[in-house]
Amino acid sequence: MPQTLDAAAVRTWCSLALEALGREREEIDAINVYPVADGDTGTNLYLTVESAAQAVEAVFSAHETERSAPAPADVVRAMAHGALIGARGNSGTILAQLLRGMAERLGAGDHLADALRRAAGLAREAVAHPVEGTILTVATAAADAAEASPHDPVRAAYEGARAALDATPGQLAVLDRAGVVDAGGRGLLAVLGALVEAVTGEAPSAPGPTHVHPPVAAVAAAGGEPCADGEPAFEVIYLLEADDAAVARLRARLDGLGDSLVVVGGDGLWNVHVHVDDAGAAVEAGVEAGRPYRIRITHFDSAAETSREQVQRAVVVVVPGEGLADLCAEAGATTVLARPGEPPASGELVDAIRRAHAREVVLLPNSAELRHTAAAAAEQARTEGVRVALIPTRAAVQGIAALAVHEPDRRFDEDVVAMTAAAGATRYAELAVAERQSWTTAGVCQAGDVLGLIDGDVAVIGADLPGTAEAVLDRMLAAGGELVTLILGEDVPEGDAVAERLERHVREGHLAVDTVVYLGGRGASPLLIGVE
Repeated sequence: MPQTLDAAAVRTWCSLALEALGREREEIDAINVYPVADGDTGTNLYLTVESAAQAVEAVFSAHETERSAPAPADVVRAMAHGALIGARGNSGTILAQLLRGMAERLGAGDHLADALRRAAGLAREAVAHPVEGTILTVATAAADAAEASPHDPVRAAYEGARAALDATPGQLAVLDRAGVVDAGGRGLLAVLGALVEAVTGEAPSAPGPTHVHPPVAAVAAAGGEPCADGEPAFEVIYLLEADDAAVARLRARLDGLGDSLVVVGGDGLWNVHVHVDDAGAAVEAGVEAGRPYRIRITHFDSAAETSREQVQRAVVVVVPGEGLADLCAEAGATTVLARPGEPPASGELVDAIRRAHAREVVLLPNSAELRHTAAAAAEQARTEGVRVALIPTRAAVQGIAALAVHEPDRRFDEDVVAMTAAAGATRYAELAVAERQSWTTAGVCQAGDVLGLIDGDVAVIGADLPGTAEAVLDRMLAAGGELVTLILGEDVPEGDAVAERLERHVREGHLAVDTVVYLGGRGASPLLIGVE
């Protein structure tokens, strides 16, 4: 029995965990009664692991282009980081911290038993007020069993977790009244079962029933009233860039505002989860501590949401910079911010579609890499009764072109056709800085070179951004064009001067071609170009 995991095993584990949670998501949702009976624990765990799986696949994809194998430490850290940035709900946030603990030890070459012990300890530290009979209890039992069976720690961890899960109704009264085991612990058991299969090649024995006896209280597993008297009204989650000292102060402040407080992460990046009555105060506390983003506020009273009147049509657009998010929001779109190296998961896109609260939604992913993710989100939204049209835009400039011709008063099909045509008529380019020497379709580039990518392929290699951009514009306009769109990132030195130079270059070299400039803001590429 291997005591550590290689890169392929971590990848397999992540994939199998996602499959298992996909199968069991609805069942786990149905037994979710603690800490709030809002029926989403299985979904939250699935979305958390989905984000982890995307991060793992990104590592392997990067190494495939270099024809090398990733190091196990890199893969397990990517899994933990992906879970951190995509963590959802109380249990998803705790699972992210469990994976972080495992990554610390496995990345250092420690044994699985050591990794499970560190994971359980780190998760408990992250929870303001640990409660027994929850996912924390199951994680601790898994670590205890693994340490007691050094020759077969993985199977032992699973069996220890399963026994602890079966005992949770005797530890937590709300579970006993509902006649169910803990939903978060049940999800962790699925993740540990995937680990067994990844390491041994054999699936473990099936877990016991989720319902341990008929409910003896009025609040049943799948039908609890989520916002009972005395319970906080909102769940607030956000990612936070802050130092350790600021986070320590934040914990104390949020602990006074609400309950179910979990703060996970480290090295300057944290995921904050809390249940409060004053959602604004929880966000303000994050602003004082550092820079919160990807803020999600959910009202536990679903009636409040369903009573809000739906609009007929909305546009949901993924954007790579905060400036573009503001621009698209001003145009009436619901936005999803894609940070560098952190593409949104399908769950985030589904959430955005729900936030739009429309009967009809046009979805603009603005990235070829998000095609499958967006398709999955669209399919999920359709099962919830929303009519969704996915326009496969591959760049932000295509999304802006589509949004510019959007007319909500037209028939839905006609609007989608017009937006699709506008996006398809827009060629796109991106300027980026090479991180290392590598082969490209335009030749060999060195670290620090400026790369001009046209329609996704490297077409120009230059020494500076303005000169490379001019060469890219000339190539794109050689085939004609009426409008050039320039989107400058926040980090471009002397951005105003660069924009003026490029506008002048287009005006002097290409008559009758107009130019419009937007600021991409934080997170955007140095320069995006669109030609219509």
